[in-house]
Amino acid sequence: MNSLDTTRIRSYFDFPAAGRVVTNNAASTQPPRELIGLLQRCAPWYENVHRGQSTASRRTTAMYEASFDTIAAWLNAPGRGCIATYRNTTEAINAVMYSLLTDFRDGDNVVTTMLEHNSNYVPWHALCREILPRLGRRVELRLARFDATGRLDLDHLASLVDKRTKLVCCTGASNFFGTKPDLSKIRAIADAGGYPQPTGERRALLLVDAAQLAPTSALDVQALDVDYLAFSFHKMLAPFGVGVLYAKRHLLDHALPFLYGGDMIADGGVTTETVAWNDLPWKYTAGTPNILGVIASAQALRLLLDMVMPTAFFGGSGPLPRVAIEEVMARVGRHTANLTARCMAGLSEIKNLRVYGPEHRTPLVSFTIDGISPFAIAEALDRRGIEARAGCHCATLAHRALGLDPPATCRLSFALYNTPDDVDLATDAVRETVAGRRRAGRPRPGRAQVSTAAGRPT
Repeated sequence: MNSLDTTRIRSYFDFPAAGRVVTNNAASTQPPRELIGLLQRCAPWYENVHRGQSTASRRTTAMYEASFDTIAAWLNAPGRGCIATYRNTTEAINAVMYSLLTDFRDGDNVVTTMLEHNSNYVPWHALCREILPRLGRRVELRLARFDATGRLDLDHLASLVDKRTKLVCCTGASNFFGTKPDLSKIRAIADAGGYPQPTGERRALLLVDAAQLAPTSALDVQALDVDYLAFSFHKMLAPFGVGVLYAKRHLLDHALPFLYGGDMIADGGVTTETVAWNDLPWKYTAGTPNILGVIASAQALRLLLDMVMPTAFFGGSGPLPRVAIEEVMARVGRHTANLTARCMAGLSEIKNLRVYGPEHRTPLVSFTIDGISPFAIAEALDRRGIEARAGCHCATLAHRALGLDPPATCRLSFALYNTPDDVDLATDAVRETVAGRRRAGRPRPGRAQVSTAAGRPT
């Protein structure tokens, strides 16, 4: 069976009982009831990790460490030593920026794109134009453009990469257009630069922001050959507060940590002269981490498998079969792709409405309507029970490149628990909003409407 049983999937969640039509999933997904229950079940054994000899501490530590194994398996990473956890994708990308900061030399450059979420642009802007200049270093920031359909211009990207390109940063999927750049081609472009890295490699490093790619795709970091990949669990059914950074082990071995303090130090490894780092991945877990958040986030992945297929991975810590991960994410991808196509078809029937991006995309649709503010659209949809989102979606560069004023669109986005009825309710609400505006704009009987274009009554 290839389709999703959405009735069964929705039974895991509380939001349907509230009558909500949740179509803002590109921002955050809803947490299943089982994850909230998991946090409650952890309460009797609530204790810190890596710091105690109590049964509670050892038990919590085992659950916490096993979570890294689950995340590594989900990404097909070589092991837990390639995984670091942070608060979100933004912090994970900042961790890469700070870890590389001292490796940059005068004349180097960083290449990113006009498609990026601010989280994958602003840190590099700050690095090249604010932080490194204060240290007396000159590093250039280069931006690859996109075409009229919102696809990354790979030829332009290739023209920006040269032997002084230390790092290429790109989105795995645009949170505005829904476009998915060809990561294998970007990897080849980054390789062609031939930058001599401190670790001995001769290639530009590649960082992928997978925040919009991870929720509907099976990610294989070894097949993609990415150096860094970041995503947030709050877009993958887990509660807020946990982001993941995957990095190749030799990069984490070489790099300086982003944060310093307790637990990231080897046992007894501090003297007045030296500090010795802890083993990976704990080198990157300074201080008390978000223990319960990491546990719940890893279990969200296991629960996702159980929702889609008749499996029993939730609550456990055993290996996750790669074939199950790929099959489940393929089903989720097909389901959300069908919802997105249905949405685009419904919106295409509405006059003066423009959808941004190509036909094939991740499950989000950004649009504008002539003469109506995107914010007014989202507010009108909310009054009709539809949860959309208006704004630049943190893709400010792309909105400005299109000349949108204000730099904003209205966006509908879908997850595995959405149904065709959700899509129809959303598109009907957009249609009703437009019709209501047009009725409100009609002249009252017996009065002339002045046309500013013609300069005379009509």
